[in-house]
Amino acid sequence: MKIQISDNLIRHYLRNVYFINGHSYAGKSTMVRMLSERYGMIHCGENYHDAFPREKLDRWKQPGLCYFDTMSGWQEWLSQTPEEHFRWTTQVSQECIELEILELIRLAANGDKVIVDTNIPPEVLREISDYDHVAIMLCDPPDITAQKFFDRDDPDKKFMYEQIQQCPDPEATLRNFNSWALYHPPLETDWAHTGFFTCTRSDFENDTREEMLAVLAKHFHLEQEG
Repeated sequence: MKIQISDNLIRHYLRNVYFINGHSYAGKSTMVRMLSERYGMIHCGENYHDAFPREKLDRWKQPGLCYFDTMSGWQEWLSQTPEEHFRWTTQVSQECIELEILELIRLAANGDKVIVDTNIPPEVLREISDYDHVAIMLCDPPDITAQKFFDRDDPDKKFMYEQIQQCPDPEATLRNFNSWALYHPPLETDWAHTGFFTCTRSDFENDTREEMLAVLAKHFHLEQEG
């Protein structure tokens, strides 16, 4: 028998969890960090599901999450077409839903508020959370990540850029890498019309973090407790 947990039970255990999802480069990671610091919330940054022991993953049950352990090398991953990369990221996202929900239930068990940079898709968030516990952050233009990805001083991005430079044709590999962000699959999430609260980042030159923080804190009703 396949185990299933009813959404009303999950919603109860996640009642103190606040989710931010949306476009890459919209400022999700920055807002999650700032909200956690300002309001004393538990911080769950991108890939917080990595708290689950990798050796406990099953390559047959979680093939997407195990891909980096089974690939021939980074060139194989970097050579994925946009279509292949989209299928892989979609698979990883689906596999992470279980891990993320279980980890969030664990973190929120003592009644602490938790703020999450999540990849849980909107259709699942609608089942397990509430309107005032979810925010969608957008970019205008939405594909700006293809231009700005390596502008951020991030160890993972530095590592990825180094791997690209080690490929036989670094320029072609970089073009292919950037094409992933520009790919539009036949069926994709319409982030602007999820039914959740949205806020848009369109100014990429000036520091608008405090303004965005205030908007999100008001939506989450955190300013009443800060």
